[in-house]
Amino acid sequence: MSATKVTLRKRLYPSGKTALYLDFYPEIRNPHTNKMTRREYLGIYIITNPQTPTERKLNKAKMAQAEAIRAQRELAIINEQFGFLDKTKAKMDALDYFYSILRSHHEKWAIVYEHFKIYAQGKCRFEDLDVDFCNGFREYLSTAKRIKSDHLKLSQNSAASYWSTFRAFLLQAYKEGYLKENLNDKLEKLETKETRRQYLTLDEVRKLANTPCKFPVLKQASLFSCLTGLRISDILALEWENFQEYPGGGWCFNISTEKTDSETLNPISDEAFQLCGEPGKGKVFKGLTRQMVNGHLKEWISAAGITKYITFHCFRHTYATLLIAGGTDIYTVSKMLTHKNVATTQIYADLVSEKKRNAASVIKITDNPSPKDEK
Repeated sequence: MSATKVTLRKRLYPSGKTALYLDFYPEIRNPHTNKMTRREYLGIYIITNPQTPTERKLNKAKMAQAEAIRAQRELAIINEQFGFLDKTKAKMDALDYFYSILRSHHEKWAIVYEHFKIYAQGKCRFEDLDVDFCNGFREYLSTAKRIKSDHLKLSQNSAASYWSTFRAFLLQAYKEGYLKENLNDKLEKLETKETRRQYLTLDEVRKLANTPCKFPVLKQASLFSCLTGLRISDILALEWENFQEYPGGGWCFNISTEKTDSETLNPISDEAFQLCGEPGKGKVFKGLTRQMVNGHLKEWISAAGITKYITFHCFRHTYATLLIAGGTDIYTVSKMLTHKNVATTQIYADLVSEKKRNAASVIKITDNPSPKDEK
């Protein structure tokens, strides 16, 4: 085995601080976890652009401290003493680690990161993470304001969802050896509040289809969601390469949904496929952005004469309720929505049942009031 070289390196973070870390080349194997590692963050930060003699002196002292650790690590590797791999992870900055894994997860993780950063006051090492500290974050979420608002409080369901994401972060950190114990086993979930899911009727969908939109691609993507149930994140990521001919005829798409990270092969109607436009390469709905959805969806819906509060995600609810109302069995609907549990899909069946109960009282044969009406 070739000798491992240990190099002291710097990393500039968006926050403006510069972290010092060790780079092992070639990478070394942790004998306790059997995982290969290339880096060790020291938890030492220097001033990125020192302006005064004092700042330069402080940087020099920290560099000397880091260099001393580098020499220790090189000697330890020569002597095959790898105990430092376990000890140093606890000293690492949990916020830096959290930030480094955001890109590989749903965008909600970035929001949770911002809230956790506020709660931790910008500083948290893995050794600081215990049950009490984590439960403190749970309480913070229960009363916190939204990131982009000074007065709007997080809804109960948003807080519960963010807490669930934070626990997923803890689980990943535990699996990668940054935490000595799985804290999730000792943390209680935040309860969600039952809410009424808003959706469009078939007539309302047709109104939208007949109403001009300032951005045609927004209209196409919205109607496509009504016909397929895809989330906005998956529609933004949808590429022509995801489409293929379905074995039974027609077209289908094969994607890995961002939220559930599950593979799905769903057939689509000819009408839905036509909304995608002329087949080509790359993104299907070129030019579609989240800013467009957030800024112009409301005015298009209003122009169609629809007064309900409709977000893009409501198109997914629309797809589900229209399928069930049309007689599709709940198991099939669950598969089309890529739900992991049929119980989640049952909510839409309950919505349709309520609609049927209300419809039962619409048709009256006589004008005579019932005894109940006379009271």
